[in-house]
Amino acid sequence: MRVSRTVMNAAGFAVLAAALVLPSAGSAQAQPAAGPAAAAPVTTHDACGPVPAGYARCLAVIRNDVHGGLGVRGRAAGRDAAAAALPTGYGPADLRAAYKLPATGGKGQTIALIDALDDPTAEADLAVYRATYGLPACTTANGCFRKVNQQGKSAPLPPADTTYNWQAEISLDLDAASATCPTCHILLVEAAGNTQADLAASAAIAPSLGATVVSNSYGVEEANGVSGYAKDYQHSGVAYVASSGDTGYTVPTEPAVYANVISVGGTTLTRATNTRGWSEAAWSGAGSGCSAWVAKPAWQHDADCPGRTVSDVSADADPATGLAVYSTYLGGWSVVGGTSASSPIIAGVIALAGNPTQMSSAAYAYARTKDLYNVTTGSNGGDCGGGYLCTAGPGYNGPTGNGTPDGTGAF
Repeated sequence: MRVSRTVMNAAGFAVLAAALVLPSAGSAQAQPAAGPAAAAPVTTHDACGPVPAGYARCLAVIRNDVHGGLGVRGRAAGRDAAAAALPTGYGPADLRAAYKLPATGGKGQTIALIDALDDPTAEADLAVYRATYGLPACTTANGCFRKVNQQGKSAPLPPADTTYNWQAEISLDLDAASATCPTCHILLVEAAGNTQADLAASAAIAPSLGATVVSNSYGVEEANGVSGYAKDYQHSGVAYVASSGDTGYTVPTEPAVYANVISVGGTTLTRATNTRGWSEAAWSGAGSGCSAWVAKPAWQHDADCPGRTVSDVSADADPATGLAVYSTYLGGWSVVGGTSASSPIIAGVIALAGNPTQMSSAAYAYARTKDLYNVTTGSNGGDCGGGYLCTAGPGYNGPTGNGTPDGTGAF
């Protein structure tokens, strides 16, 4: 389900939540006029369209006003004109600055990205992204990049996706993980399809292939029997993260609702004149909710939800302040957001910190809130009576969890 909403960006976000409707691959929604090179309201569309029951939908959201090519951002003081011509959208330097991330780290870490069906140009597109931003090459030849099927084999790969449009999701995942942990190895696991069973099998096999962090940028609305696949998203010493969803305050989604998965919400990230140099508010689309089926973890203590509350932590997800992504499928450079962006961002931060064992549940982040930026403004709509389940404020809240990275201390 999707929350239709109108959002006005600035300190005093105004959110109008309307009826819940099914997502549409071509649906457009107004977004705030904030973010890289955005001077007017922009429209967006979901990368992946509606899916049948029991199937997962990718959660990437694409801006409609960026169509390939390079957008000169002109903010690289001291560089020549060619170096200043970076794509529209936030890149690695922006995320490092916003979240105080070190430029090095992640030695020995492998980020697994779980996606459905094949993106034939994934490695070539990743090479363009990394070369554009001066990141070290990550290829099959140098051992940094590996693409496998859900059995963990390099062949046969699943067919290219011609129905649900996961190629855009794959590019976003690869680029976001690269942006936050440029020296990490990347394992792309392509499920045979976008069923819960196929994606769960892909998530389960990743640790046996060396993954230390596993990112899942998709969701299926929880229902009775929700815990049937929970075991596939749990492995000793491995951190599993998942997108909280892009439909605001509503029914939580699997796998983000599993107690052993770190649920990643979303923010709107903008430059500011404060000490940090950036400000964040809850993104109007960031998924949050109270589980009717998953018991409350021992480390979660919010008062208004007797079950598992989504989310735990968050990062930039608003497509209006989204990431630059290179994808042949999208025709070149695009700006892409959704909690599909925040999940691999957080996966990269966990890998960068180099302690995935302590992040095999979200408990550590709940104990280290001093190392997170608390997000205190914004809402993701919905009928929660103005409470923390759908409204940001001091302390824990549903849309952004405990907050966003302030360095790697919480991870």
